[in-house]
Amino acid sequence: MGLIDIKGLTKRFEKRAVLDELTLAINAGDRIALIGSNGAGKTTLFRCLLGQYRYQGSVQFGDDKAARRDVSALSRISFVPQLPPPLRMSVGELLSFAERGAGASRDALCDISSRMGIELEEVRRQPFYRLSGGQKQKILVTIALARQVDLMIFDEPAANLDPAARAVFIDLLAARKETSMLIASHRLEEVAPLVNRVIELDRGTVVLDDSVIDRLKAGAYRRCRIELAEAHPTFGDALAGWGFSADQAARSFEGQIPSGDTLRFLGLLSRYASLIEHLSLVSHDEKGS
Repeated sequence: MGLIDIKGLTKRFEKRAVLDELTLAINAGDRIALIGSNGAGKTTLFRCLLGQYRYQGSVQFGDDKAARRDVSALSRISFVPQLPPPLRMSVGELLSFAERGAGASRDALCDISSRMGIELEEVRRQPFYRLSGGQKQKILVTIALARQVDLMIFDEPAANLDPAARAVFIDLLAARKETSMLIASHRLEEVAPLVNRVIELDRGTVVLDDSVIDRLKAGAYRRCRIELAEAHPTFGDALAGWGFSADQAARSFEGQIPSGDTLRFLGLLSRYASLIEHLSLVSHDEKGS
């Protein structure tokens, strides 16, 4: 079922097109990692979906063509920005607004915030803008996850989180199995286990749209060969866990991975990217074709 249908979306700042005739369909159940270099158009796409920018083209939510700042459409979306807004209201006022105006559950707010490592009662009277970056992000994530929505949009959500909170956040996302997600993140290794689709933007257009579901065919594998600049025991052990064999110098590895696990495997490799001198991935099936 179509959740959002984007056609010919164009957004210009002065004469530069940040989004350039972008066309994209997001379906119910899609859990998308949105990747791309700085300036590729990720945040601008989010702000167009949220009605914060005027644009050319069309954005349709389900069967309804959404007008800019369509309250009905926005009520079905949770959003966590990369940079928390400089809200002057107190944390308590923000939480009350989240309950009354956005449908956040009070019980969920308390449970999620505690798991994220922030006690709401301790900061309730403080102005939001005076909190640390980590505290702000934890509260925004808590509010987003305490709502029942069709789509959650996150723009580098873990950037200001400490490692413990980041791990909890990933676990909380993994538990939301029925909710569609659109996640912009430079930490592909973290979100890879969560997503079933990867979309890459470059200069405001889609240059890669890879669905993991399309690759879950019985017997579909990728042959992989990796050569390292120098031996690295920890990396070698990790590859051994995937069934890879190594040469005597422990610098060259060969193996195969299920095609459906490609994202998760690339997430592992990204942690050791500086060590890799050569990498090849070749698709084949059980017959070797």
